[in-house]
Amino acid sequence: MTRIYLVRHAEAQGNIMRIFQGSIDADVSENGIRQLERLKEHFKNIEIDAVYSSPLIRAYKTAQAANYYHNLPITTLDDLKEIDGGHWEGVKWADIETLFRDEHRLWTDEPWNFACEGGEAMRQVYDRIWNAISKIVRENSGRRVLVTSHGCAIRNFICRASGKSIEHLREIDWFENTSVNVIDFDDNFNPNIISLNDAAHLDEETATITKQSWWNDSVLSGVTRS
Repeated sequence: MTRIYLVRHAEAQGNIMRIFQGSIDADVSENGIRQLERLKEHFKNIEIDAVYSSPLIRAYKTAQAANYYHNLPITTLDDLKEIDGGHWEGVKWADIETLFRDEHRLWTDEPWNFACEGGEAMRQVYDRIWNAISKIVRENSGRRVLVTSHGCAIRNFICRASGKSIEHLREIDWFENTSVNVIDFDDNFNPNIISLNDAAHLDEETATITKQSWWNDSVLSGVTRS
């Protein structure tokens, strides 16, 4: 059995500024730093054997925090990065619906068909993140591996690990910043989801979701928080 601890990055500047920050290398926010302190303690007594991260700084700093008491080398993989938003990058969410109406409709209503000019199609992300983590699992059979990535990428991975096609992506919750997802893989590399969206190390003050009005009740219901 191989265990993956799949963690979303800490709150970043784009999360609080409400801009699209897919491939933008945005640093963590002040609250993100507080989240990382809590994540560090969360992983203090969890055994891990290897650490992988997206190279984007918000994910890499998250890996560093979770790895603080373990001091393992961190391997960065480009295929763990967030979706490339093309001409959406750096644009405020409040303006995206007006500027890119058709693409925004796909993002909201048919995310499996989403693609924007100069960027990456959602179907590419669905395959990319699955292949990246599958490769990590095969290279670390029988080990416990920490992987840090991004909200949209993780959502796609969990969709596929749940046995769902990408057309079911809307059924998958968005994930809290620094939330932990635990997935076990058997000897035939079949996934078994143990827990999702665990943010019990955060409270209402340090969590991101409760501070943003765009999150709705269906998303909040998927978050485990103290």
